[in-house]
Amino acid sequence: MFINLSVFGFFNDWITHFLNVPGAHIWVYVLLGAIIFIETGLVIFPILPGDSILFFVGSMVALYPNKLSLVGLIVTMGLIAFIANVVNFEIGRKFGSVLPEHPKLSRFLKPEYMDEAHQFFKKWGSWAIFLGRFMPIIRTIVPFTAGAGKMPHKKFLFFNFIGGFAWVTVALGAGYLFGQVPFIKKNFELVMIAIVVVSLLPALLGVAKRYFEGKKA
Repeated sequence: MFINLSVFGFFNDWITHFLNVPGAHIWVYVLLGAIIFIETGLVIFPILPGDSILFFVGSMVALYPNKLSLVGLIVTMGLIAFIANVVNFEIGRKFGSVLPEHPKLSRFLKPEYMDEAHQFFKKWGSWAIFLGRFMPIIRTIVPFTAGAGKMPHKKFLFFNFIGGFAWVTVALGAGYLFGQVPFIKKNFELVMIAIVVVSLLPALLGVAKRYFEGKKA
């Protein structure tokens, strides 16, 4: 006798039950906001998959429109993303020459991350603050690099503002449109699989890149 268990189906049922609890949707805002702030505000956490989580929550909005607000999420997460980058910028401004050399923190601020961010900033200038939002790891390191390089506050705040809101709008909006597809509504487990794959891809590609570079060396 075989028992067929679906992990993703169980999770889907759990989400449905969770959102039907009065006030539970507030925790979606709290947890998502915490992830966005940690990833983009604290420079030592560049590997959190903020865009994938935003996409997932956008899909949840399409499936549970009575529980979650797309506009409310865009406004809230946009502000959190903006504030987090300001914190990151100030950290870079005050400790930009110290943290990368710290014996423990340097394990998170890897030289290849810093070099990539410096090259990206050198290529795009101020627009790196905007464009970097859409690139994992880069979006965490670039504000720090801008602060360490003493980028003018007004210029940083402008590109940070439009970049932060553009990022959350695109990620949440894409997830929302994806969740509107009738097939996806009936097979929400596929969204979970896609989120896992997308979240792991940058890390897997980074490992593969370092492996092949090591073999060449």
